[in-house]
Amino acid sequence: MKSGPIILIDDDADDSDVLEDILKDLSIPNPVIWFKNCEEAFFYLKSTTEQPYVIFCDVNIPGLTGIEFKQKIDEDKALRKKSIPFVFVSTAVSQKVVNDAYTHMTVQGFFQKKNSYEEQKQMIKLILDYWEECRHPNTT
Repeated sequence: MKSGPIILIDDDADDSDVLEDILKDLSIPNPVIWFKNCEEAFFYLKSTTEQPYVIFCDVNIPGLTGIEFKQKIDEDKALRKKSIPFVFVSTAVSQKVVNDAYTHMTVQGFFQKKNSYEEQKQMIKLILDYWEECRHPNTT
């Protein structure tokens, strides 16, 4: 597994706990850094020297939304250059939001949260397996 923390942005503590349990079940050694809002996550990304492995972000976050957060990352030269894999994982998924995510920013995936733990675990494994094999600017 590539190094670097897994960044999780979700205002729902239960969803955060589920993802952390899934990562433990999958024996993912990367630390998880959880943010309840996008403002704190953006500050972290601007101030850290670590290269995050992947960002999992909910869309419907109070305050700065997930969509607005990703747009801020894309507009920031230094953060954009880091090429951090960014994946939306959200309960509510509308076609308009999905279209906006892919046409107005550089999102690398958009997934709907699953109803069961096992389905969610399979989805997270698929995403991490993909990024383990994928070549992008911060892996070469």
